[in-house]
Amino acid sequence: MLLAFDIGNSNTVLGVFRDGELLTNWRIETDSHKSADEYGMLVKQLFADQKIDRKDIDDVIIATVVPSVLYTIRHMVMKYFGIVPIVVESGIKTGLIVKYDNPKQLGADRIVNAVAAHQKYGGPLIVIDLGTATTFCAISSKAEYLGGTIAPGVKISSEVLFEKAAKLPKVELEDPGHTICRNTILGMQSGLIYGHMGMVEFIVRKMKKELEKLDGTGQPVRVIATGGLSTMISSGVECIDVVDKMLTLEGLEFIYEKNRHHGRRAPKNEEGLV
Repeated sequence: MLLAFDIGNSNTVLGVFRDGELLTNWRIETDSHKSADEYGMLVKQLFADQKIDRKDIDDVIIATVVPSVLYTIRHMVMKYFGIVPIVVESGIKTGLIVKYDNPKQLGADRIVNAVAAHQKYGGPLIVIDLGTATTFCAISSKAEYLGGTIAPGVKISSEVLFEKAAKLPKVELEDPGHTICRNTILGMQSGLIYGHMGMVEFIVRKMKKELEKLDGTGQPVRVIATGGLSTMISSGVECIDVVDKMLTLEGLEFIYEKNRHHGRRAPKNEEGLV
């Protein structure tokens, strides 16, 4: 079986695959202050709850946009699973032709999403990841990663409002149902949610025009959304064709299949399965 880690700024998603099928997944908080042992004990509890034996894990793959957590998770995997994990980084096989000016600056999550989306839906396409940041990625019909846009996510915008405006409270990220709001909380929710929907609509409309010219095939551009807020944002826009919450985990499994012989068992002195 394969254990996959998608380590984001706010949350870490774990998934267990058997023969390409996602058996189960969990979402936990990303915490740079946790030690390898704290993460290890947490993963042990998750596995025990689902009656999964850690000894059945043959390989591990990690994608992260949080370098400070990578060392911790890598060390945890070696100690608790006895495996040196595959890490999505420069030089790994993805099947994408990356047209970024400096490919090393491209986040692992964006690469993984692009791989999964092109594998599942073909191209040309736009992938929107609605997480801590909201990212837009353009992929051609030839599996070329052409570039994209990065914007503050809804949660970041909400936190900035709370921190920088003395009289504005923290609010839950919920759809208020209307824009003419008669109290501050609903007014903030309206601005955050509907403002983000408007941004998504505008960027997708503009990106589609650019992508159609760059792709040159005349094929329609599909728009795939993923991430924690994808369901909420997609409910208020017309530009999103598919919401795929498991896109990143599935992308990790696809990349693993292209690199599966790169993983190896940890040396005995590092193994120490606890």
